[in-house]
Amino acid sequence: MDAAALQYENQKLVQQLEAQKSKMRALEGMFKELRDEQCSYDNTLICLNKMWNQLIDDLVLLGVRAGGDLNGLQALDHEEMSEESLESCPSEEIFLFRLLNSRNFRNNDDSSLSKLVEEALALRYSTTVTLMKSLQEAFAVQQARSESLSLALNGQNSSEDVIVALENHNDYLKEVVDNLRQAVSIINRKHEKYLDEIEAFKNNQSRELHEVKCLSGELEESMAELEESRRKLAVLQLQTGGGSLMNTSAPNGVNGSVSTDKSSDKGMGWRDLKDAVEEAKTLAANRLFELHETQEDNLILSKQLEDIQDQLKDENYIVTSKPYTILSDQLHHLNAEIERYRGLVEVLQNEKDQLMQKEEEMLAKAESVDAVQQSITTYKAKIEDLEHEIQKLMAEKNDLEIKAEEALQDSGKKDFKDEIHVMAASLSKEMELLDNQMNRSKDAASEALALREEADYLRTLLAKKIETLDQEKQELQFIVDMLGKECSESRAISEIEESENRARKQAEYLRKCLEEHNLELRVKAANEAETACQQRLSIAEVELEDLRAKVDASERDVMKLKESIRIKEAEVDGHISEIETIGQAYEDMQTQNQHLLQQVADRDDFNIKLVSDSVKMKQAYGSLLAEKNMLQKQLQHVNSSLESSKLKITSGEEQMKTYVAQAMKSSSENRHLAISLERTMLEVSDAEKELKWLRSATGSAEKEYEINQKKIAELKMELERERNERRKLEEEYEEVKNEVSELTSETEETTIQKLQDEIKECKAILKCGVCFDRPKEVVITKCFHLFCSPCIQRNLEIRHRKCPGCGTPFGQSDVREVKI
Repeated sequence: MDAAALQYENQKLVQQLEAQKSKMRALEGMFKELRDEQCSYDNTLICLNKMWNQLIDDLVLLGVRAGGDLNGLQALDHEEMSEESLESCPSEEIFLFRLLNSRNFRNNDDSSLSKLVEEALALRYSTTVTLMKSLQEAFAVQQARSESLSLALNGQNSSEDVIVALENHNDYLKEVVDNLRQAVSIINRKHEKYLDEIEAFKNNQSRELHEVKCLSGELEESMAELEESRRKLAVLQLQTGGGSLMNTSAPNGVNGSVSTDKSSDKGMGWRDLKDAVEEAKTLAANRLFELHETQEDNLILSKQLEDIQDQLKDENYIVTSKPYTILSDQLHHLNAEIERYRGLVEVLQNEKDQLMQKEEEMLAKAESVDAVQQSITTYKAKIEDLEHEIQKLMAEKNDLEIKAEEALQDSGKKDFKDEIHVMAASLSKEMELLDNQMNRSKDAASEALALREEADYLRTLLAKKIETLDQEKQELQFIVDMLGKECSESRAISEIEESENRARKQAEYLRKCLEEHNLELRVKAANEAETACQQRLSIAEVELEDLRAKVDASERDVMKLKESIRIKEAEVDGHISEIETIGQAYEDMQTQNQHLLQQVADRDDFNIKLVSDSVKMKQAYGSLLAEKNMLQKQLQHVNSSLESSKLKITSGEEQMKTYVAQAMKSSSENRHLAISLERTMLEVSDAEKELKWLRSATGSAEKEYEINQKKIAELKMELERERNERRKLEEEYEEVKNEVSELTSETEETTIQKLQDEIKECKAILKCGVCFDRPKEVVITKCFHLFCSPCIQRNLEIRHRKCPGCGTPFGQSDVREVKI
């Protein structure tokens, strides 16, 4: 059953092979028909092109003979279709390609093909029409000249007019002859050029014929070796068959020699010998049949080799062959990959530029943060100075209150009340200044928080960039692996005999040798492109390794920052739990933070505001110093007024004593003194009322003073909180500064060099354009060019005064001094 099943399967396979062979033969017949049609179309096209070119050449030469311009000789340079252009063009478009002498069909779609065909045909038609028109114009000019000459000769003109006409005609003929000579020289040059090209072509053809002869000799040698190997194989098969016969006959002979008495055994031996001879005859007949079949197969293979050689000689077959199409596809794929990698490199370059810009922004932010830190330190120093001044003012206020109580007890005047109001107003102003300083410190803290958020955003951008770079590296590795592989076809058919396999392998080897010989130049270009691509890939890998190292370093920094951020977040949570207990102050801070978050977008305005705030702080510091001096002056004035009031009080007491003594002595003597006493009593009652009012005013002032002390205590608490927050922000700022310094350590030197170059350029701009030593001090109002005063003075001393830059005249009144 197994043998029958195998035989049945073998029959099926044989039938399938025969069906495939019949299909292959049908396809080969169709292909040959199409090739014949294509060849006929190409032949007709070549004939048409030759006729059209011959027409153009005839028109050009006739135009030159008719006295036309030599510019038409450029039309003789016909663009011959090169083999490379034909090979790169598809087989369906070769007809139009040759007809229209165009190279744009490869890069266009089917939709735009008809338009290009129409345009090319119209262009070629227009060139022929222009040549015809120029020839007609030359004929018309020639006819007009001949008519004018005939009229001059046959007419009744004077001999002088005839001589002039003949001289003009001779000059014209000389010009025509010169043009013809130039045309002949040009044509000879072109002829020599074509001869050189023909000789080079002949040399190439002889070289190729020699190579073909060498290949044919090698093929014949291989065929002879193949025949010898087949003969040896047949001899070996016959020897194996004869050996088997001898082995079968040898024991029979031995038995016959041993048993010569038995005739039956002899008969059986003769029969075996006859059977062996018949089997040998049948084997010989089979071998002869197999030899005939192998000879027929050899003839078929030789025909196939001849067809293959013809096909290899045919360039269109090479263009349409599978290896060439595979190589062309690989080239297109490599070009596409190269363009894609160029795009990737440009994207990476753009991203690198963006990162550089971000680093510059971070440097600017770091500088702003440094400025903020410096302003914070200055604010701290100012706050401490203000606290010392407040303490001093409090001590001075206490002293003044004591002195005021003493003064109120002694005398009642309104000047001290005004002075107390002035002191209260100055204290309220100082409190407002302290509030402004606190708000500025809060602004700095919010800016530090915004910088920390930006650092987190940059970390996320770095992580995304790392992911994209890893993906691109994987794609590049995949493409490198794909380039390392080679396209190969495996054509193995187990049912074909060994002899056919060997012959086909040899034929394929020869065909591959011929293909490699014909495709060496194209493969060289592909290899060069591949080497360039590999070099770019190696460069990209090096860049990727550098980026990986940077990314690893950045990841480490990110991990460190994440740990520090976690610690800070834990601390922030604790602070948030503490801040929630505050209440209304927290709501105020939240509103301020919202305003500050809105102001983050306007960083430049914020920098300007910082500068203006620093100026205002300087002004406020100056105003505080002035107020301090005013307060000192006021204290001196109060002390002087107190001393004067004490002197007045002592003098009044002495006068009262004298008056009382006089009153006791003269109370009974004079009524006038009683009236004066009543008046003095009224004045004393008024003074007592004033004292009561002053006491109430001092009570209200004390209440206000207590309220101010409470406010000052609250402000001190807020200051302590702000200091704690500032310390935390300073710690975070130091961490961010370290990160920024690590990120920007590479670009500091380049930025310093750029700044130095810009400084040098600015200095060069500010120097005089004549002497290049002195600065620009004078401007000419007519042309607004700047120069130094000695150079302009030299110009003014000259009679013809002109600007050294543009040459415009100017006078003494047009020169003005400028301070830069």
